[in-house]
Amino acid sequence: MLSSRLLLAVLLSTQAAFGFSVSGQQQQPQPPSPSPESTCEANGSVYYLGEWYFLDSDHCTQCECTAEGSACARTECTSLPAGCIHVSHYPSDCCPRCEKIGCEYRGVVYDLGRNFQPSECEQCTCDNDGIARCLVADCAPPPCVNPVYQPGKCCPECQEGPNCYVDSSRSRVIPAGEPVWVDSCTKCRCHDGQDAGYWEGNRLATCSRLRNCTPEQFQTQN
Repeated sequence: MLSSRLLLAVLLSTQAAFGFSVSGQQQQPQPPSPSPESTCEANGSVYYLGEWYFLDSDHCTQCECTAEGSACARTECTSLPAGCIHVSHYPSDCCPRCEKIGCEYRGVVYDLGRNFQPSECEQCTCDNDGIARCLVADCAPPPCVNPVYQPGKCCPECQEGPNCYVDSSRSRVIPAGEPVWVDSCTKCRCHDGQDAGYWEGNRLATCSRLRNCTPEQFQTQN
């Protein structure tokens, strides 16, 4: 009786060692299922310990799957260059990109450090901070009443020389310098361009009239 029990115990231990059940069927080994603490869920996916990933909702936030869960940190974008005038922000990028550096002035882009002349009266420089700084010419008042602007020149010029109006009617212009008889009894003098400050708002001649004179009498005497 004792021998039969011993034989049955040896048979059962042999079956267990070779992976057989009592019924004689072989048992397949099952892979260990990961514990909840060894994975992280994000972006609709499962990440294992040590994996890095970016959040779909924020491309600037990067995370690592740890035993305590997802450890995330936000990426800090570096400052764009001071002279950046064209910035692009692509959906897949965290930080904006600088596409063009320079100065934009009246719709035209100039390179940093460049000197340019957008008009006859302006001299400009594109500074390293991306700002165009300009000097505008300060033209003195022209010593004439009919100045002309020449192409390529900033300030107007008196092609006929200094002159002024005879009177407030502004219907007649006389040259500056020597007195001019505007009729047989009236002599007028316009500034000669040398009078300091004369032309600042003074565009009329200084006139004097002979006493007891009419144009007819004067013409008869001469």
